[in-house]
Amino acid sequence: MEKYTADLGVDGFSIVPNVFSHSFLEKINEAFEKSYLVCRAAQVKNGVAEITDGTLHHLLVTDPIYLELLQQIIDSPLYPAMESFFNGKFVLNTFGGVKNLKSKPSYVANIHRDIRFFSGDFPLMMQLLIMLDDFTIENGATFLLGGSHQADAKPGETDFYQKASRAIGKRGDVLLFNSNLWHAAGINTTDTERRALTINFTKPFMKPQLDYCRALGYDFVETLPTELQQVLGYFARVPSNLDEWYRKPEERFYRPNQS
Repeated sequence: MEKYTADLGVDGFSIVPNVFSHSFLEKINEAFEKSYLVCRAAQVKNGVAEITDGTLHHLLVTDPIYLELLQQIIDSPLYPAMESFFNGKFVLNTFGGVKNLKSKPSYVANIHRDIRFFSGDFPLMMQLLIMLDDFTIENGATFLLGGSHQADAKPGETDFYQKASRAIGKRGDVLLFNSNLWHAAGINTTDTERRALTINFTKPFMKPQLDYCRALGYDFVETLPTELQQVLGYFARVPSNLDEWYRKPEERFYRPNQS
């Protein structure tokens, strides 16, 4: 992982090959299609269908296999590399997915970064993009402007598309990138959807987009391995009464080792 960690520092991104087996990805892809229907129904119901088509959000609450995927990340060489990036502990901020539909890009095709303000050298957020299908030029492999994680200003479209690299890879590969990096999904010109999981991690003090511990249930989260509890944010919760506040350090809602 030393090479990939070095690339992440210089370019702001790196592609790590063959992180997940094809047999496991078959299970993920099956769950992914079911999760899409769940998310799509909620999008239509709440009147946001047009701007969210092809996107999925908070998959952890739709199928338990995504917890298994998080555990595989913890057990892989990615985990110490991520701790190195954050200089310590980190937690899940959001667990989503995207379908790049033929000639119908969603909002992720806009030039953007995944953090609302420039954090500079402070390692506030990192994204893992897990390729569920091969990423090719034809199906809209992500544009990534190398080195742009060091710049506050949004690049112009001409400059961005002239200089950006493409995230070309195989299913099971993982794209790591600093969330300060400017990027955009490409246009899918094939007849096949291109799928990916998009998972963001942050420093523990940053508020997650969904309270995953509460959504899954505290009693359930307490049965999970310690490392998985950490990633889900179980040790960075906010107490809601004095009994929850007055705890021994090892029992606190927000533990002392959460930077």
